[in-house]
Amino acid sequence: MEIAIPNLRHLRVFLAVAELKSITRASETIFLSQPAITQAIAKLEGLLGAALFERHSDGMHPTPSGEVWQKRVSRAINHIQNATLDIVKDNTPKERVQKNLVALISTTQLRVLIAVCEAQNFSIASRNLAVSQSSIHRAARDLERLLGVVLFEKNSLGTNATKAAQTLAKATKLAFSELRQGIYEINALQFKDVSTITIGSMPLARMTILPKSILQFNERHPDVNINVTEGPYADLLHHLRQGDIDIILGALRYPSPADDVVQEELWAPPLSVVARTDHPLMSKHPVSAKELAQFAWVVPAKGTPTRQAFEDIFHDAGIPLPTRLVESSSQILIRELLIESDRLTLISAHQVEREINIELLNVIDFPLDHTRRPIGLCVRKSWLPTVTQSHFLSLLREISEHFR
Repeated sequence: MEIAIPNLRHLRVFLAVAELKSITRASETIFLSQPAITQAIAKLEGLLGAALFERHSDGMHPTPSGEVWQKRVSRAINHIQNATLDIVKDNTPKERVQKNLVALISTTQLRVLIAVCEAQNFSIASRNLAVSQSSIHRAARDLERLLGVVLFEKNSLGTNATKAAQTLAKATKLAFSELRQGIYEINALQFKDVSTITIGSMPLARMTILPKSILQFNERHPDVNINVTEGPYADLLHHLRQGDIDIILGALRYPSPADDVVQEELWAPPLSVVARTDHPLMSKHPVSAKELAQFAWVVPAKGTPTRQAFEDIFHDAGIPLPTRLVESSSQILIRELLIESDRLTLISAHQVEREINIELLNVIDFPLDHTRRPIGLCVRKSWLPTVTQSHFLSLLREISEHFR
């Protein structure tokens, strides 16, 4: 279910009341009438389904839900604030940005910004948001006017998002992710945890710790949704850094792929040369690199750790690379090609454990213990997981111990 993102102005009202512990003082600070502040708080509480404040003799204090919301809203506003400072620092006095600019930006404008950046087209963004194209154009132009910078430029393929647009869109997606996590945490406080954990998964993790972790996790958290996204590592990393994905699970990259992410190794399995059980090389012990070079292979794309390990086998032996290659990362296609031919592949035995157990595939006797690849987690450096997400991370670590 789509989580409704609250009005940005209402969030600023909430923060003012939480920090000043008074609607009256908040009214004087943000220049909004007391009835308008009261109404904004009521709308937020209605949206969240929880009381955010308790009245005491010394003022208004956040409830437990209010404390959770204050933490998440502060982090969300900071994402947007820092991005606007970065965008207009050369065009606008810093004081104006800090005090007034963020207060003038609406959630609708930010949603339009994201939609146009992702679609690279105003009409597609219009359809995706189910609003008129004129409304999309108006929101985008209003936002450009507020920031004093160009956000979108037309080109032969459609609409190009400028660097400023990309910067603010990324910050906005991270801010919206914080707000969604805040909503999840408030729901959990009321014993109705129906949150979602989004995982970007690479092939080895999909066949090993991930299914076991999901099954055990859902026994303890039956109402929590798990979304698993597959794709090339570069795409998963992009979505992680944008806040679309919470965790990437798979082969780690060294050096770290970006300054704003952190990696954690869970275990490091070796690679194996795998073929069908009655492959001609199964009877040879051990097999040489020269013998491996005589057969066709199924390999992953260039630039991946496994492809590098494949090439190193033959470079280290001083012989040419095999030439009859099929490039694919599809586990199903790889399995079928191996079963129906004499092709070989380089893969972790854990990934084809089921096929080995039912004697469809087997490991060829070629030593590759030196190819151990670190498998683990990659998350945003600034990510603050919810309690539920932390439980899932703990379960991943616990289950990975069995593979060490």
